[in-house]
Amino acid sequence: MSTTKEKILEALATVQEPDLKKDIVHLDLVSNINISDVKISFSVKVHNPAMHNKKKMQEACEFAIQRFIGKDIVVEVDVIPLPADRPAELRKVLPNVKNIIAVSSGKGGVGKSTVTANLAVGLAQKGYKVGLVDADIYGPSMPLMFDCLEEKPEAFEKDGKTWIKPVTSYGVKMLSIGFFANADQAIAWRGPMASRAMGQMFTEAYWGELDYLLIDLPPGTGDIHLSLVQTVPVTGAVIVTTPQGIALADVRKGVAMFKMDSINVPVLGIVENMAYFTPAELPNNKYFIFGNGGGVALAEKLGLPLLAQIPLVQSICESGEAGRPAVLQLDTPQAQAFMQMVENVEAAVAERNANQEPTKTLKLNH
Repeated sequence: MSTTKEKILEALATVQEPDLKKDIVHLDLVSNINISDVKISFSVKVHNPAMHNKKKMQEACEFAIQRFIGKDIVVEVDVIPLPADRPAELRKVLPNVKNIIAVSSGKGGVGKSTVTANLAVGLAQKGYKVGLVDADIYGPSMPLMFDCLEEKPEAFEKDGKTWIKPVTSYGVKMLSIGFFANADQAIAWRGPMASRAMGQMFTEAYWGELDYLLIDLPPGTGDIHLSLVQTVPVTGAVIVTTPQGIALADVRKGVAMFKMDSINVPVLGIVENMAYFTPAELPNNKYFIFGNGGGVALAEKLGLPLLAQIPLVQSICESGEAGRPAVLQLDTPQAQAFMQMVENVEAAVAERNANQEPTKTLKLNH
């Protein structure tokens, strides 16, 4: 038999991995090619190792080889599952998303959603492709903060499947449970229902290529947090707090959750929101209404970077309610604080990716 590995790869490039919707050569799933007088053997990795999927892959590879190389050739295909820690481009869920960042808080009322919205818009302002999932199922606020309360995500067909198209505002692609409920409608769901709704925003939405996907989590630790780390490999977590002692105590619990051996999501750092009050008529003055240095001391104690100290400024709240994030108010102290946060998060993600292994999705016992 006169053939080469190159010709075999050309033939196998016509075979698609059924879940990932790309050819198996492009995805670098073919290995261990051996050629003898009458037989060609090789290994192929697949996303779903179920018996019927393995059989389909074997048949597709045999057909491709016999069509392009020769009908009388014996083809042996060893179909093996992809490893759990596969790189992003080989994931079934969010395959084209480079960094998945969870934004969390130990308690409510610390401005977590405001921080998330401004982080997302700030990253988009820097030219990144950014998405945002409002996973705060019981208190979705992103439709208001992005001035798209009346928007409704559209459905479209692609590759034989119906997908949800995220809403885009200020250069950020976004989905929120708030888009699927009336503004005055209470969302009274049990844990499994809430977790399922969040999962659908990952598995049934078409996000395309993203540099960052931010996830605005509910306060505290619970079902949504555990479901998240089971569904997607979270690159890192940002924890939002205020300087008060009770908020800082709750931060410790949030950090401890992400650092659990069973979860093991890197914590990128802490954002101290409402760190100080600066009146508009005295822009250079700082008044530490809720205490001074709490976030700094906690970050040092936990060995984490302090990513930002965001001032308590009335216009930040007004901007959120008006649907125009404060980071867009150029040359103001609050915009400068948010952009410094964006740069620090950007640096923390780069350092994390350079020095730590990719995060794995988790299999937790219920």
